[in-house]
Amino acid sequence: MVPPTGDGGSPAPIDRPILEFLQTRLQATRQVSHAAITDASGHLELQVVFASSYYPAPVDDATLTVRWYTNDDFTIHYREIHSEHTWDCRWDRHPNPHNTRDHFHPPPTAPTPGDDDSWPPDHRDVLRLVLDEVEDRIAALWDD
Repeated sequence: MVPPTGDGGSPAPIDRPILEFLQTRLQATRQVSHAAITDASGHLELQVVFASSYYPAPVDDATLTVRWYTNDDFTIHYREIHSEHTWDCRWDRHPNPHNTRDHFHPPPTAPTPGDDDSWPPDHRDVLRLVLDEVEDRIAALWDD
């Protein structure tokens, strides 16, 4: 097994063209208020802020952070900020000592280790899967 890079992700470099594709795709939706590629956290990633009107009042902020690597490893982190807690989950594909390469850190705390899983090989299919799960989460929030 190849050890992960310093960002805890993958031994490969970030795939900026894929981040740019995802950024363009997500910015075109009404659900997203802002999507930007940044290295503010010290790691090149796509940071997505969902439109507050898309969520019921108890959710103060909702974000999606994506790192996609040239070897198709990735980490996608969804987070909701509520007044008294956060709600997190994460989809990952990368070498690590705690799970298989493909794994999911379930909500509400995204614990490590996560649950072994498998993800589609194509970034478009992974994005579709993640956004479908986010949509299910939002529907559940509105139903509460």
